[in-house]
Amino acid sequence: MKTRLPCEFFLIRYVPDVVKGEFTNIGVLLREAGRDDTAVLRFTRDWSRVRCVDAAADTEMLEALEVEIGARLRTSATDIKPVMQVLEDTLANSLQITEPRACLAESIPAELNQLMRMYVEPIKVKTTRLRTGRAAITAAMRSEFETAGVWPLMRKRITASLYTAPGDPMKLDCGYRPNGVIRIFHAVSLEGDLEAAKVLAFSAPQLIEGIARIEQAKLELTAIVEPARQLDDETTDSYRFGVETMQRQSIRVMTVADLPRIAETARVELRL
Repeated sequence: MKTRLPCEFFLIRYVPDVVKGEFTNIGVLLREAGRDDTAVLRFTRDWSRVRCVDAAADTEMLEALEVEIGARLRTSATDIKPVMQVLEDTLANSLQITEPRACLAESIPAELNQLMRMYVEPIKVKTTRLRTGRAAITAAMRSEFETAGVWPLMRKRITASLYTAPGDPMKLDCGYRPNGVIRIFHAVSLEGDLEAAKVLAFSAPQLIEGIARIEQAKLELTAIVEPARQLDDETTDSYRFGVETMQRQSIRVMTVADLPRIAETARVELRL
C-alpha cells in the first residue's frame, strides 16, 4: 500500500459581517506537516455561495488575491507566516483562516481536489441547462491548466495598459513565457455579444507592439471561444464574424475543445 503523506490544511473563509459571524468557505491552504515549502492555495471558481451571503462581494479582488498569495507562497516557501499574515489582515477580517487540521494524502494535488470538493465547492445539481458565456470558458481554461499542473506558474489577469496605454482597463486572463514568445490566453464568448471580440481585435496591434518593445518578445495571443456546434443556427453569421474579426488582427482563435492540447503544450514548455 502506498504510504500516505501526513498533511495539514486550513480553510479560507469569507466573512462579510464579522458581527453576525456568517461565513462561507472559499478556499483551502494545504501543506505537508511541518513543511512550509510544500504549501499550495486554491480558491473556488464558483462564487455563487459568496454572492448568497454578500451580493456586493468583489469576487475579482478575491481572484486577484489568490494570485498574489500564490506568488508569495512560491517566494516565501521557507516561511509561511508572512502569507498567513496577509490572509488574516485582508479586508479588515472579511477573510479568515481556520486552525490547521490534520489529514493523510496520496499526493498534494489529489488531496487539494478532495478538500475543495468536501469543504468549498457547491454541490453540483444535474441540469439540462447549457452552461455558456465567458464565465464557463474561463472556468474550463483554469481547470485544464490546473490539471496539467501549470496554473501556478502562469501570469493571471495581465494588465493590458502595461503594453498599450495608461487607462486601458483590459485584463487578459492568463499567459506564460516559455522562451522568446509570450503566450497569452483570453476567454471570449461569441454568444450574442461580439463586443469582447471587437475590443480584443482592436487592442491586439498595440499589445503586439508593446510586448515587442517592453519585453523584447513576440506575442502569441489566443482567444478561447465556444465551439460553433453549441450555438443556434441564427448566430452562425455572428460567430463567424467574431472569429474572422480576431483572426484579421493575428489573434489565434481556438475553442474549449482545444484546451487539453493547449494545456499539455504549456506543461511541456514549462518543463513539468
